[in-house]
Amino acid sequence: MNSMHMQHTVHTTVRTALRTLLLLIWPVLAALLLPDTAHAQLIDDMAVQREGNDAVVHIRFVTPVQFLRGITSSSNDQTLVFYRLLPTQQPTTGVPTERSLPAGAGGSRLPGVHVSDEPANTRDGNERRLLVRLTSASKHRVRAGRGDRTIDLVLEGQGAQVAAAPSKAPVVAAAPAAAPAAPTQPAGAAPAGPDPALQQQAATLLASAQASLASAAPGATQAAIDSLGQLLDLPPNPATREAQALIGHARLKLGDSGRARAEFESFLKQYPSGADSDRVRAELARLSGQDPSLAGVAGGTGTTPGGKRAVPTTTTLTGSISSFYYGGQSKVRTQEFQESLIGGLPQLVSEATLADTDQSQIVSSADVNWRHRDAESEQRFVFRDTYSKDYKRPDKSRNKLSALYYDRRSFSNGTSIRLGRQTPLGGGVLGRFDGAVAGWAFKPRWKANLVAGVPTDTLLSTRRHFYGASLDAEALTPKLGGSVYAIEQKIDRAVDRRAVGSELRYFDGGVSVSGQLDYDLLLKGLNIASVQGTWQRADNTVFNLLLDKRKAPLLMLGNALFFSGGAAARISDLINAGTTADTLRQQVRSTTADSTQAALGFTTPVSPRWQLGADLRYTNTGAIAPVPDLLPQGQPSTGDIWTYSTQAIGTNLYSTRDTHVFIANVISGPGFKGHLLSYNNSSMLGADVQAEPSLKFYQQNSNGTTSTRWSPGLRMTWRVKQEVALESEVSVESSKTTSATRSESSTRAYYYLGGRFDF
Repeated sequence: MNSMHMQHTVHTTVRTALRTLLLLIWPVLAALLLPDTAHAQLIDDMAVQREGNDAVVHIRFVTPVQFLRGITSSSNDQTLVFYRLLPTQQPTTGVPTERSLPAGAGGSRLPGVHVSDEPANTRDGNERRLLVRLTSASKHRVRAGRGDRTIDLVLEGQGAQVAAAPSKAPVVAAAPAAAPAAPTQPAGAAPAGPDPALQQQAATLLASAQASLASAAPGATQAAIDSLGQLLDLPPNPATREAQALIGHARLKLGDSGRARAEFESFLKQYPSGADSDRVRAELARLSGQDPSLAGVAGGTGTTPGGKRAVPTTTTLTGSISSFYYGGQSKVRTQEFQESLIGGLPQLVSEATLADTDQSQIVSSADVNWRHRDAESEQRFVFRDTYSKDYKRPDKSRNKLSALYYDRRSFSNGTSIRLGRQTPLGGGVLGRFDGAVAGWAFKPRWKANLVAGVPTDTLLSTRRHFYGASLDAEALTPKLGGSVYAIEQKIDRAVDRRAVGSELRYFDGGVSVSGQLDYDLLLKGLNIASVQGTWQRADNTVFNLLLDKRKAPLLMLGNALFFSGGAAARISDLINAGTTADTLRQQVRSTTADSTQAALGFTTPVSPRWQLGADLRYTNTGAIAPVPDLLPQGQPSTGDIWTYSTQAIGTNLYSTRDTHVFIANVISGPGFKGHLLSYNNSSMLGADVQAEPSLKFYQQNSNGTTSTRWSPGLRMTWRVKQEVALESEVSVESSKTTSATRSESSTRAYYYLGGRFDF
């Protein structure tokens, strides 16, 4: 190593250490001094996996989401992804977040991927978007992932560029689970006891590929590559090894020596020893112009002198720090409402978006993700914190330590452990908690999990804790996975929640469906019955479905205290006063409302530059009993609220990176009808400045009263460097309300300004 390179390495190490120290000290001190708020980053992690000929970047979220549509620029280096936050017990207010996978991450040869998460700037507060940027142009597409917490970025034809995982590495699974998927078999060994249907499917694909390679018909070699790609998409099976070698020969026959070399290298990383490995090593040496007798020299092909596989050790530190000032008029739904047990109620389209109270606050966030991976294990440390300084109401200044945990997964014995503050990954856990999740992959794609912890949200002076167990099967069939769970939560020594449930996940390329059932055994009620699905056709037409029925709030004994009017601070106070737990449970059953949501929609391309879409949404929430401070008068039933929406989406109309979204909505419910028209534009002003003007018009007629609102807005983003972005938004709402006896008008403004540093 020369002195200049050594000096650069030292400087890089020092900068990394200083960044880590800065990001850790400030938020941790704030977390010790201030209580929680509802702000949090929504993207949990990003990981790369090979699927046949393609490389797939799994973008994982901390909360359930539903993929809606993707819009790719003609330059193939940027994609805009729209998604919807699905109903949960405690919805998370997402702050702008960015995640990155640097070029060559994990030893791959893939371009860098940068993902920014932000509000979609539409009327629907649950709709958000991802801006995905690649460091170099690459043909790609987006799709719904496996389960309801993942969206996939598919880099087409780049599967061979993905570095092979350790020989006993867990299969990457996007479905919510507390433990890693089962380890694959050691190099050279066939998987134990594969599914008979899987074996038959793999054998059929292998036979088809072999027949195509033996044929001289035009297109036969490409057909063989397609069949082998489908085979390599399947879980590991007895045909996987032969298919991996054969696809290299197929690419060589097609004249693609570069990809053939990558396929052969991938084969040797997975299967370093054996007669076929020697043949592949000799072929690779021939392609490289080497003496075949020298093939297999230690370090040349990723093997040790003893013939064992050499797995590179990697350590990465990524994250971001941001700070934004928000001024003008504040949102209707306050922090107190968002953090409450009824915070999960759907926000209706007809609600006002601005209120009369001025706001002046700074919201600062820090996000650190450290990862270490070697042949034995993968370790991860995650820290996420948001501090809100309120200048108008200093007593409302809050801090949110949303994540602070250590995670370790063993590749050798299939065990995993996650300790600290974390968001739930399923298993019936309803909200963020401090605790532990342990798992054991006791056979391929089967995992047993245990969880225990304390909820981080407070309920007056109560003391709560929970524990539970779950069983995950990631391959009931090659396309179907699921889990069952049982969980119990205590409150002041009484049972707060005792529930059983199940989750099912179906994934088959363009089809992703997930569902959940949750039933409380003591309160004798169905808490959640939900299913959501996405079907993406080859022409990029996307169909979406959502059916969700749940209690609002979810059934728990503690709800009796929440609706008690402040007469007691603990469940034990009510019981000591003579009210039995059974009586309190009956009160909870009789005062808990049902919330039903449904949506059906589609988006389809009609030309290379235009997509059209439409959707139908339904919402009905039953009457909510009075809640002190939040809903002192209670809330009557909303009745049936229907929203009909059409969208027209244009891309690259005057550049390689402009998008245009036109939306027309009709909203109708008991006693009112509204119309919403909106336009959102995103354009690049040069290479580093992005401008996003928008305009919304809303009109509502209700019982002889007409309300109209005009809302122009402008968001600007200047990427000073790849790691530094400055952002600002200004929106104005001009409203007018008229009736036979009333005429009022007002103008309100909302703005923010800040920046983010990513590393």
